[in-house]
Amino acid sequence: MLAVDGIGFTIAEGETYGLLGPNGAGKTTTISMIVGILECDSGEVTIDGRAHSTKSVATKSLIGFVPQDLALYPDLTARENLRFFGRLYGLRGSALKAKVDEVLEVVGLTDRAAEPSGKFSGGMMRRLNIGVGLLNRPRVLILDEPTAGVDPQSRNAILESVGRLADEGVAVLFTTHYMEEAERLCDRVGIVDRGKLVAEGTRRELVALVEEQGRIVLRVDGDPASAVRALRTLPKIQQVSTGDGAVELLVADAGERLPSILQTTAQAGLTVRSVEVREPDLESVFLHLTGRALRD
Repeated sequence: MLAVDGIGFTIAEGETYGLLGPNGAGKTTTISMIVGILECDSGEVTIDGRAHSTKSVATKSLIGFVPQDLALYPDLTARENLRFFGRLYGLRGSALKAKVDEVLEVVGLTDRAAEPSGKFSGGMMRRLNIGVGLLNRPRVLILDEPTAGVDPQSRNAILESVGRLADEGVAVLFTTHYMEEAERLCDRVGIVDRGKLVAEGTRRELVALVEEQGRIVLRVDGDPASAVRALRTLPKIQQVSTGDGAVELLVADAGERLPSILQTTAQAGLTVRSVEVREPDLESVFLHLTGRALRD
């Protein structure tokens, strides 16, 4: 069986691209070929317009790779870890010191730079691991589940750091088992299943593939049935139902239609006490396309 079967995508400067798929879908093999650990049987990888392979030194220098497993020396301090890996990239002297200081600032560890990394929390070690991947000023940064097993505060710090890097023009390839991270961070998403790229696009484009409608639930004072007829005349309303003091609508572009829905409800003599909008999301797209949850 093929581990990867014709997967192809591009990532632009300053773009964060999410590669999502169930376990065993082919993500790790794809990343291994992009990084230059595995040779492609066919097809090619290009970095900055140049062919890239396991033997390519020049293009490998353009890549920053942050693997799932921590690549740190626990007995070394944060600064010493960065200095060690910086030397592997050929940095020396004042250039090395300046880059280490810069990376510590980016990952928020300047005040802990003199502490052994083995005493760090899981989230801090993850952030330091990302720092190692930034030492060579990469054009492409590959992050393979960088927030796995960290607390919510550390996860937020990591996602903010990744967002800043994209703003600075770095092309970011991001894999995750947390769909909310992809929703928050990624400009475009590719969904991989059984070695194939089954869908690709922005969040809006992917949601459109499954033709799911959003739901709006209005909790109201008054008789909900009095608003049903008027609401059904509005454009893009697929279904209106009532019950337990609420009006529930199935509607395309729920967020955009909400103002006219609220206006019509008020004109029907109802007072709206609360509004809940449930837009279709990447999770529903993923389940539709793969039949499996992201963590399966």
